[in-house]
Amino acid sequence: MTDTKISKEIPIFFAVDDGYCPFLAVAIQSLIDNSSAENTYLIKILHTDISDENKKKIAKYERENVDIEFVDLNYYIQKVKDKLYTRDYYSKTTYFRLFLPNLYPQYDKVLYLDSDIVILDDIAKLYNTDMGDNLVAAAPDDVIQFNEVFQVYVEKVVGVADYRRYFNAGILLMNLDEMRKFKFQEKFLYSLDRITFAVAQDQDYLNRLCKGRVKLIDRIWNRMPIADPKIKTENVKLVHYNLAFKPWHFEDILYKEFFWMYAQETEYFDTIQNIRDNFSEEDRFKDNQSHDRLKKLAKKESDCVGDDRKYRR
Repeated sequence: MTDTKISKEIPIFFAVDDGYCPFLAVAIQSLIDNSSAENTYLIKILHTDISDENKKKIAKYERENVDIEFVDLNYYIQKVKDKLYTRDYYSKTTYFRLFLPNLYPQYDKVLYLDSDIVILDDIAKLYNTDMGDNLVAAAPDDVIQFNEVFQVYVEKVVGVADYRRYFNAGILLMNLDEMRKFKFQEKFLYSLDRITFAVAQDQDYLNRLCKGRVKLIDRIWNRMPIADPKIKTENVKLVHYNLAFKPWHFEDILYKEFFWMYAQETEYFDTIQNIRDNFSEEDRFKDNQSHDRLKKLAKKESDCVGDDRKYRR
């Protein structure tokens, strides 16, 4: 069972490629601006190709209570990298979180955070969530909750009993101690040889392997830019600009003001503005079409699987 005491040392993992460093900087800036001097934040950046220039820029965020370490995983994923299926704009870095239980035996619990986020409260509050003996703690995925095609997909193809329990893995509290006991990595690699999840990739593997041992957290800790009158802006703790909801690509993104507020504090601000200014109408059209393509893919996958959900009690 995970220790439920309040921890002052917070291990936090990101996974990025070189091109995503500007957005990682925004995420770290927001983390620091909302941190507490009482805590020590141990930031580990998993990668395979970050340039020395970007490492130097990101390393400047170190503080007395913020430690930053770059972890090159080329050696670790060499044997499996060709099996790591990706699509669209995803990179293989998205799978790195699945190796954390074995990579870091010294930790019983860690936070994994995607880099397309801004943090609006002390992330230590999320880290100190009591997980019991659950494998992970995460928020329900908003994209799934509001779309019937994806609801059918996660129940029929992924095998989650109730789509309302399908979680987004971009903000993930991981009980590494219990995951090691569960032999999570061994089971993931076994599944990787036999199952390909084309829609949400590593997130689907996580939901399949961890089902029944997931603590659902409030969506204010993983708030996506999808309108929901039930959630007030002032209550949001973390914004996740997932999928095509990128304020550096589109003007009409919900919660964009938070992103630009932290972006302007970083030395990547001009770079991010240039990315926005050079994102063409053709690029925007392709991004807008990506969601429809994903829905069609989810429906095709679902149509290839029988449906016995009517027998559930």
